[in-house]
Amino acid sequence: MTKHEKLSTFSRRSVLKGAGALVVSIGMPVGLDTLLAVNSAAAQGAKPPLVPNELDSYIAVHADGRVSAFFGKMDMGQGLFTAIGQMVAEELDVPFERVTVIMGDTASSVNQGGASGSTGVQHGGKQMRAAAAEARRVLVEMAVAKLGLAADELTVSDGVVHARSDPARKASYAELIGGRFFNTQLEWNKQIGNLLYAPGKAKPKDFKEHKIVGKPLPRADIAPKVFCTEDFCTDVRAPGMMHGRMIRPPVAGSVPVKVDEASIKDIPGARVVLEQGFLGVVAEKEWDAIQAAQKLNVEWSQVKPPFPTTAEIYDHIRRASVRKRDEAKPVGNVDEAFRSAARVIEAEYEWPFQSHACMGPACAVVDVKDDKVTCWTGSQKSHFVRDGIADTLGVPAEKVHAIWITGPGSYGRSDADDAAMDAAVLSKAVGRPVRVQYMREDGTGWDPKGPASIHRARAAIDASGQVVAYDFLSKAFSRLDVNTNGGKPHDTLAGHFRGVPLKSGDGFGVPAESYEFTHKRMAWETIPPLLDRASPLRSAHLRDPVGPQIHFASESFIDEVAAALNLDPVELRLRHVKNPRDIAVIKAAAEKSGWQSRPSPRRDQAGNKVSGRGIAYAQRNGTRVAIVAEVDIDRQTGKIWARKFTVAHDCGQIINPKQLKTTIEGNIVQGVSRTLWEEVQFDNKSVTSVDWTTYPILDITETPETVDVVLINHPEIDPTGAGEPSIRPVAAAIANAIFDATGVRIRRVPFSPERVKSSLAAAEGGVRRG
Repeated sequence: MTKHEKLSTFSRRSVLKGAGALVVSIGMPVGLDTLLAVNSAAAQGAKPPLVPNELDSYIAVHADGRVSAFFGKMDMGQGLFTAIGQMVAEELDVPFERVTVIMGDTASSVNQGGASGSTGVQHGGKQMRAAAAEARRVLVEMAVAKLGLAADELTVSDGVVHARSDPARKASYAELIGGRFFNTQLEWNKQIGNLLYAPGKAKPKDFKEHKIVGKPLPRADIAPKVFCTEDFCTDVRAPGMMHGRMIRPPVAGSVPVKVDEASIKDIPGARVVLEQGFLGVVAEKEWDAIQAAQKLNVEWSQVKPPFPTTAEIYDHIRRASVRKRDEAKPVGNVDEAFRSAARVIEAEYEWPFQSHACMGPACAVVDVKDDKVTCWTGSQKSHFVRDGIADTLGVPAEKVHAIWITGPGSYGRSDADDAAMDAAVLSKAVGRPVRVQYMREDGTGWDPKGPASIHRARAAIDASGQVVAYDFLSKAFSRLDVNTNGGKPHDTLAGHFRGVPLKSGDGFGVPAESYEFTHKRMAWETIPPLLDRASPLRSAHLRDPVGPQIHFASESFIDEVAAALNLDPVELRLRHVKNPRDIAVIKAAAEKSGWQSRPSPRRDQAGNKVSGRGIAYAQRNGTRVAIVAEVDIDRQTGKIWARKFTVAHDCGQIINPKQLKTTIEGNIVQGVSRTLWEEVQFDNKSVTSVDWTTYPILDITETPETVDVVLINHPEIDPTGAGEPSIRPVAAAIANAIFDATGVRIRRVPFSPERVKSSLAAAEGGVRRG
């Protein structure tokens, strides 16, 4: 028996009793060792149901005065544990060290949407702040009864309620409620997921009263990760567990016609699980499962290869029928403005399919028993994994317990949900717990992809050289071909292979900015998926869903207009951006970077080594970001080094400036990788990007030398998201810097050395190429 085997005995009730053992350290995930140390016990008082309108669903005060915050979201690497702990500690007036945030366990938290849309602080933190404020109010009311004083005669310091006039008259939180339940109702808005909000009667503190929020408190989970003392999802073991591997078709859309189970008879304990098109193997040992997957003889159905090739994908998008068009409210009369324009500037941009390319492929362990199903998952959305397993197996959701364990990273709809569903099907089939660990080719080959797209932009210029009209259109695969989570079988490979039809949705987006033009139109169009189910090119959410590609095009085009008008790129933006907070980030990034006003490109460089600077800006759900990129380019090799970034960032109130800066740095690094290297390759049969050679990412020698961050704090404004906004302008800032350095505009991502060299050569030969 391993240290992980009794994890499913963890409950909110046992947390209340065993509080001292639960607090491993400040603001870090609860480790498996800690959970196993908690003994089942009955807390005093009746346990309220785990529902959104119960205060006990969010906050618990233990017998020793420590606090647990039950959070229905996850930390995917940004340090959300710390920020939520700060917000809860602030409202409760307890030391930060006494708060433990417990995330993503469906037995102890309600569904707050998981890690989604940069809403961890924006929405999730808002709810935890409101719950903690209400808990403080209830505790003060208890002290009123205990101390015989009015509420306005009391104050709270370090978890102790005491008289303002006589600190000796006091009652600690532990004395007032320690180990018992609040049994207090909240006013729930009836939403589940990101928009869930259930405040109480109390109003959270005014920002002027904050003592913990806004401090650069350190994360406690870095050292355990670095020194390998923190458990990851791959470390989970269950008694009697088998290892599973999936077998995918060599041609997308084909299904097994004949499976020769005798071909793996020499592998001890190896078994085949076949349900319609769903094909997997299990074995007692992991290496045996790997060998079985490789050796199993399978005859596949003959199908017409369903895909265009990588080289043909953009022409496919151009020719494809439009399934849905959505247009933002237009301003003025765009068509008439273009008819009467003195000059029209136009350009088209292209963005590829991209993979999540997590450093480790997904892993999940599922144990299907007659009366209960337990799943350990690294998914961003464990509550939806619970629901997906329930639907996949045909059991009530309340019989499924999903436990979030730190995984290899994600940032969108990765392969983690699929791994959980595959493990559930295998476990039910063999009657034992099954651990599914995808291989590298599964991770990059079969994960949901960020959608490929084309973007067309036009600007109308009048006789005086003013921009009078702007027209922007995206045409693309939907970002909702499969949904943002695996909550339904029609959104998972396990569902598709077992005969559940795809229910592809439509969604894309338009540029998020505050440019004002007399005439303006922005729209998007989506096209049908390439395959109606079980596709290695099914498109879904990838970090900042469709934001990088849209703003690569829109912010590159703004620079193209500036160059055509012989204007400084910052100057043109400030002429048309009208939102004061947007103006502030553009000015802050330019000033911090030492921006010198001049048009692009530079005219003072010769030789193979050149450098340039570029700016781009965007909004995202209330957050504003402006980025200046400085790049070095070797004309001979085509290699680009994105050497320095200056980022101005405004997300309203800053909860933890230290973690915010590192989150921005992570966005920049991933944005550089997606801009310079990442492109899913495929032939007409399937995805051919199956390893780090065929799907290269940025390596450590290519990371920026400097990321300067300017944080603009608005404590009077509720915090908005930071997990994704700063990746949004990265590609455009780099593209604009390349143009500044070389005078060549590259309109297709990624900017690989080969593409850069060919673009430079084409320009020298008098041919414009993206």
